[in-house]
Amino acid sequence: MRLRTRRFAVAALAALAALIAGLVVAQPASAQQNPYQRGPDPTVQSVAAQRGTFATAELTVGGGHGFKGGKIYYPTDTSQGTFGAIAVVPGYTASWAAEGAWMGHWLASFGFVVIGIDTNSPNDWDDARGTQLLAALDYLTQASPVRDRVDSTRLGVMGHSMGGGGAVNAAMRRPSLQAAVPFAPASFSQNMSNVSVPTLLMGARDDGTVTHSSITSLYNSKPASTEAAYVSLTRGGHGFPTWGNSEVTRRVIPWLKIWIDNDTRYTQFMCPGLADNTGVASYSNTCGFEPGGPGGPGEPEEGSIVGAASNRCIEVPNATSGTPAQLWDCSTSRTGQAWTRTAAGELRVNGKCLDAEGSGTADGTRAILWDCHGGANQKWNVNANGTITNAQSGKCLDADSRGTANGTRIILWSCNGGTNQRWTLT
Repeated sequence: MRLRTRRFAVAALAALAALIAGLVVAQPASAQQNPYQRGPDPTVQSVAAQRGTFATAELTVGGGHGFKGGKIYYPTDTSQGTFGAIAVVPGYTASWAAEGAWMGHWLASFGFVVIGIDTNSPNDWDDARGTQLLAALDYLTQASPVRDRVDSTRLGVMGHSMGGGGAVNAAMRRPSLQAAVPFAPASFSQNMSNVSVPTLLMGARDDGTVTHSSITSLYNSKPASTEAAYVSLTRGGHGFPTWGNSEVTRRVIPWLKIWIDNDTRYTQFMCPGLADNTGVASYSNTCGFEPGGPGGPGEPEEGSIVGAASNRCIEVPNATSGTPAQLWDCSTSRTGQAWTRTAAGELRVNGKCLDAEGSGTADGTRAILWDCHGGANQKWNVNANGTITNAQSGKCLDADSRGTANGTRIILWSCNGGTNQRWTLT
């Protein structure tokens, strides 16, 4: 009897092991293939929580980096690789400590590195706040003590009121960003007609400072190709995002997870409608929200990079490090035109990477071939508007002087909408 019982137990254990193995094999592809997924499976309750699952820490940043100073908040876990990052700026005359500090540990606990800043002047306008948001991201990814924790290809911006206008401004100027979240945006210096970054607008119907109609007009100014949503809360006034408001958290966390982490587990909370309509007067969106497309890291892609103006291909004519990229007639026989776009955001050819020479960020910096080293100057975002932007500088790949002839150098230049800055990966 004991032997029979033991044999039965062994057989049962074997069957259980096989079942578990089958379940593991049957995991969704997104869970297996997305290297940026962080944290457990989300629920309606978890995205509305005041804290996620990551323990966090903070450090103080002094002035002198293009903004007055601020705080950095980050997950202490170093076992899961790097994290996406967000720069946040408060509203007109407000300080980070008074208005935004509650966000720091909250966002970091969901798996993001956060830099919250004070502006050089509390009276800075929206465009100046946009400049300082970008300076904060550059400091965070290039010089901060936690730069090794940050994936410089997965960045976003957020702001309130005049800071919300700053977030729109930053998204317009740096299309390589993965997400923008303007709260009650006072976007006086621009609309969204030149914004390609996925943008979540939020406002409150009882806000007499930045009204529902003004945010609706801003939302409607976006290009049809730009992924966006507008959540209009029933109440909360102009200060609705300045405290631990769960009506904010339950929409912001899914947005950042979808676009910065490419995490499709969170799409269910935003598409086709909101999974939780608590406190919401209306919701507009461009669903279905498919992260990992243009502008986002995804599976490796191979092919040529063809200029819209020239109909010629970007080529590196030999495999020597330092060789400049140029335009040349497209040909499948030329190995220097056979590019691979990696999941890490690199553009590789002949076993090496396209590189912003000398980690340069100025207009005119040459695009060259160099040994791959994982630096931000070797990471590129392929955007929905056809531009290819450098993750470090945010500037566009550009056919020098609008050239179209064979041998035209490929450089970095401030994005300006020109056809010499638009490319197709084929």
